[in-house]
Amino acid sequence: MQIAITRGVSAGIAACELTHLERQPIDLPRARAQHRAYEEALARAGCRVESQPALDDLPDSVFVEDVAIVLDEIAIVTRPGADSRRPETAHIAPVLSNYRRVTFIQAPGTLDGGDVLRLGRRIFVGRSGRSDESGIEQLRAVVWPYGYTVTAVPISGCLHLKSAVTEAAAGAVLVNPAWVDAAAFGDVRAIEIDPEEPYAANGLLVGGRLIYPEAFPRTRQRLEAAGIGIEPVDVSELQKAEGAVTCCSLVFSE
Repeated sequence: MQIAITRGVSAGIAACELTHLERQPIDLPRARAQHRAYEEALARAGCRVESQPALDDLPDSVFVEDVAIVLDEIAIVTRPGADSRRPETAHIAPVLSNYRRVTFIQAPGTLDGGDVLRLGRRIFVGRSGRSDESGIEQLRAVVWPYGYTVTAVPISGCLHLKSAVTEAAAGAVLVNPAWVDAAAFGDVRAIEIDPEEPYAANGLLVGGRLIYPEAFPRTRQRLEAAGIGIEPVDVSELQKAEGAVTCCSLVFSE
């Protein structure tokens, strides 16, 4: 059984952290409806969705991926690069302790889960404004006893590594080559986004299908031409908060 941990949309989401986007009004009821539809897509993909209550004093808390990394053997609670997000970790640790032994990234290191891409036993971490060398080294020290390698990957022009690349299918990644070099991921098939859709590299592979935003039809055509099944979702309001489909859940085997 796959578990998907989600968290409701904060009433304060309009005050979210923004790095690469201009602030726009966010329709809170619509954002919450889109988030519920996203949870339904996770359920259709075979997940048992465990939705946590919204944290209205923490604007970015719907983006639960950033505060933890869940492997088969252990869960790592991160230390987010944005100060405003660090209180979120106290709310996710007890949830994950029901499933895994939990460890923590310690100060002064910073690490956002959105910078962490796992491909089998290989873990790639974006060198971003949110994840630093100390955080990356701490992650490496935690996971190497379980047989994982950790590789730091330079990125530019985007918030997180998973803004630039995600797993699209077994042995394939979806990548924005302007933001990250696909060669960093070794012998995998690289499917490039349509250059007219720079934010289109973020999809969530669950149950053999790719949960994917409706906002990127050109790239969706490329994915479908590559034989990848798409589960479309509308996350347009969450995208205004610099969110994407991977960052709204923590998906792992029970």
